[in-house]
Amino acid sequence: MKKQIKLGWSLIVLITTSYGFAQEQGTIEFISNELSSVINKDAKVEKIVDGCQFTEGPLWIEKEKMLLFSDVPANTIYKWTEAKGKEVYLKPSGYTASESRGGFMGSNGLYLSKKGELLIAQHGDRRVARMDAPLNAPQTKYVTVAGEYDGKKLNSPNDLVISDKGDLYFTDPMYGFEGGMNDPKKQISFQGVYKMDKQGKVTLQDDAIPQPNGLAIFPDKKTMIVASTDGADKGWFLYDIDKDGNLKNKRVFYNVAQEKGMGGCDGLKIDKSGNVYATGPDGVWIFNKNAKLIGRIKFSRLSVANLAFSPDEKTMYITATNNVFRLKMK
Repeated sequence: MKKQIKLGWSLIVLITTSYGFAQEQGTIEFISNELSSVINKDAKVEKIVDGCQFTEGPLWIEKEKMLLFSDVPANTIYKWTEAKGKEVYLKPSGYTASESRGGFMGSNGLYLSKKGELLIAQHGDRRVARMDAPLNAPQTKYVTVAGEYDGKKLNSPNDLVISDKGDLYFTDPMYGFEGGMNDPKKQISFQGVYKMDKQGKVTLQDDAIPQPNGLAIFPDKKTMIVASTDGADKGWFLYDIDKDGNLKNKRVFYNVAQEKGMGGCDGLKIDKSGNVYATGPDGVWIFNKNAKLIGRIKFSRLSVANLAFSPDEKTMYITATNNVFRLKMK
């Protein structure tokens, strides 16, 4: 028995437990011995959450010892703790209007500011928002941080990161539109990578990626990586960050357009050594800072969307289709 649900860029096939879908745990492929410096050879991927619709945006909150993550179609942010497992944290999380709708309407990327504020990429409300409540007493009260470019409403912000200088960078693909690229509510003709400075000015950094997705800043503070979900440039691009915080000198980091595996290039993270952990076809692709592929965490029947680390970088949390996994790396 199969049930097909249109989810964003791909057609996810949800198969019942009897077909083995819900049992997949993920396997670690050591392509280079370099991977052994960050992941033990005997490390195991374990499932800690299931039963969601499409999981995204994991964020570990060390102070509260909890993992937050988005269930995008469910319009919900869940929290997970070792003691209680999965609980609703915020609902609605990304679409707050009264008009009924479906699709990818909820929150996606989550980010914790240096002030301890939860920032949320909200697909349905088409903005980057801040939760106006303490982390340990969440409320569905949101303040718009970035909602427009050049007087036009954004598409559906997807992922975000803040530089040490305080500049907010975010990607704005079209996955939050119920009608896709031809949705009549779409006001911007392209999908962009943006910067918002500390004064609140939003500037376009790149409009040439068909569907920009995950992004992160390298430890050198001078380089950014952005994921391109699909198409001929499916993979990851690098940019230099100039003295004004603008992205320059775009170039290919790694291209996977010829890979036929499950899933596109979505969320990513960079560790303190500059290693890149990027979701892509059939799982998580792990590169050193020089774009050498050193390993993969493979999920052949799940679409892996994003990942997060604990502060000590010894534990990784992975969102994949309707599940969340944990990998104790060291």
